[in-house]
Amino acid sequence: MTSEKPPLPVDSQRDETEPGLGVEQEVALEAARDGWDSKVEYFLAQVGFSVGLGNVWRFPYLCHQNGGGAFILLYVLLMVLVGVPLFFMELAAGQSIRQGSIGVWRHISPKLVGIGYSSCVVCFFVALYYNVIIGWSIFYLGSSFQYPLPWENCPTEGNSTVKECAASSPTAYFWYRKALDITDSIDETGEFNPIITGCLLAAWVIVMYFSSVFPYVVLLCFLIRGVTLDGASEGIKFMFYPRLEIWADVQVWRQAATQVFFALGLGFGSVIAYSSYNPRNNNCHRDAFTVSGVNFMTSVLATLVVFAVLGFRAKTIATECVKRNVKAVFEAMSSTQLPDLLINASDVESITLNEYEDWYRIQGQQLNIPGYNITACSLEDELKQGVEGTGLAFIAFTEAMTLFPGSPFWSALFFLMLLSLGLSTMFGTMAGILTPLTDTFKTLRNHKFLFTACSCAVGFLIGLTFTQRCGNYFVTMFDDYSATLPLIIVVIFQTLSVAWVYGADRFLEDLKRMLDRPVPVVYKYLWKYVCPAAMLGLLGASLLKMILERPTYTAWNREKASKENLPYPGWALAVLSTLIIVAFLPVPIGFIHSLLLERLGQSPADTEAGYVPCATTDIDLTPLSTLPPSGDDPNSFSPLFYENHDSRLPNGHIEHFESSSVL
Repeated sequence: MTSEKPPLPVDSQRDETEPGLGVEQEVALEAARDGWDSKVEYFLAQVGFSVGLGNVWRFPYLCHQNGGGAFILLYVLLMVLVGVPLFFMELAAGQSIRQGSIGVWRHISPKLVGIGYSSCVVCFFVALYYNVIIGWSIFYLGSSFQYPLPWENCPTEGNSTVKECAASSPTAYFWYRKALDITDSIDETGEFNPIITGCLLAAWVIVMYFSSVFPYVVLLCFLIRGVTLDGASEGIKFMFYPRLEIWADVQVWRQAATQVFFALGLGFGSVIAYSSYNPRNNNCHRDAFTVSGVNFMTSVLATLVVFAVLGFRAKTIATECVKRNVKAVFEAMSSTQLPDLLINASDVESITLNEYEDWYRIQGQQLNIPGYNITACSLEDELKQGVEGTGLAFIAFTEAMTLFPGSPFWSALFFLMLLSLGLSTMFGTMAGILTPLTDTFKTLRNHKFLFTACSCAVGFLIGLTFTQRCGNYFVTMFDDYSATLPLIIVVIFQTLSVAWVYGADRFLEDLKRMLDRPVPVVYKYLWKYVCPAAMLGLLGASLLKMILERPTYTAWNREKASKENLPYPGWALAVLSTLIIVAFLPVPIGFIHSLLLERLGQSPADTEAGYVPCATTDIDLTPLSTLPPSGDDPNSFSPLFYENHDSRLPNGHIEHFESSSVL
């Protein structure tokens, strides 16, 4: 990017501005601002932020859990009706006002400045635990340069296999015991995990700009390899088969809507920050559809890869089950009188899964052989056994990769992709924190590198909470509650601010002038009615679920070598509630602060800064070109953006500025 972008001055910084600096001079200053070097750079950055780790494990997991093709259809519906309109709104607001999230909402009305600060808080919460996941990826990446992979076989103690590993699986044991060394519950904190702490430090220290194209290369490699595996077709069929009865579950709608929010980065402020560096006549409407489409196709691509690999894993497990049971039956024939078998137990390799399932249903489950446990071996049952959240990458996928020829290569490639996805999203998340704050506070802007370094240091120190042996439980808490609910609240306020406070008609008129083409009027009704109703319903369903059902988390029990759901203890619920309150508290604080300033008569500076007055109705449809742009009249209306204009500089000269050409 080129040059520095001056911020809109705020109430506490009026004394730092030049005497007599009015709207015309500030517009002149605003003309010299950062900008993307090319459209490709902006597009890759925006895609890099929106396409993240959630596309690789959260979307496939939710698809697996919630009816396969039915969930995909529901996701597309919510993406079109809610996701794309709100994504377009954030792109347009950032591009037209050319400020971070704090500046954008202060520009619309000083009473709404708290929305921007809430976005920063949510971004900070996400950055804390998101970098821990990147640290886990670094740990697995380093562990991949071994043959055989360390999670391929169970370790031994003396002459026997470790009990915990034998009762679970090598991949689950490696994840819970070697990587996390996890405690049995969130109440048992345990000491810090030194290896994961080092990986977290590495994740915060890494400074790089890794191409957004790399993950797609890796996903395509995995897809090509995955579809050639035995069982891949069964996995993909399982993915696309729609079980529409799942739509009757409100929880599925809530999870689909939440995934849309996370996938597009709505409410984080990062979308606004990135688009603020675009020229005002950039076609952000097209960008909204393009980035959303790329994001959705990436989720589908990743899900195809995951289900192909899970299909291979399921068929391998089911086939081994068949061989084990048939061999047991064959051995029992020599010592036990059995009826005539309907399968050829002497030729294990010739028995298919379907033949075994038919035999087990008709004859096998009725056999009572002392000392032998003949079980069902169902491919579909294995496919239904999903792994929650991060476990999809660190347990199920790692287990499948141990079955690949050249498994260390595929493992290193996979975790390098996770590292790339995580870093590109972290850059966008940090932009959602740093850009609005440096736009707003001159001191931070003048010491941007120091501010960035201090932010990362603080993030690392707080992130040490997640490197304790119970740290994974805190990651789950932050992921489920500290970001989700505050994020919904922030987006609700954003939508109401644009559609009702500023006015949907007025905003559409601004966009028409900015894009030099009309914007479909359907957005007015989506912004005013559909999106708020959907988000309020989502918020209500989430709060109702929290009230009626005590929040739980999944813990790993060392003695049982299995997972179990435990209720959060009282202190954890207090922490959880505090995180939610802290995240959206800036919204009412900002509103009250603005009201107090008005009561004390200290808010005339809003007019000097050229802020747009609040509009509570949509009846003012006066063409913006006819409205007075001067700051001399306190009641004059200033549009969200300026196109071609003459500005008087402090030296008395008049300089002509034109909006930049399309990237």
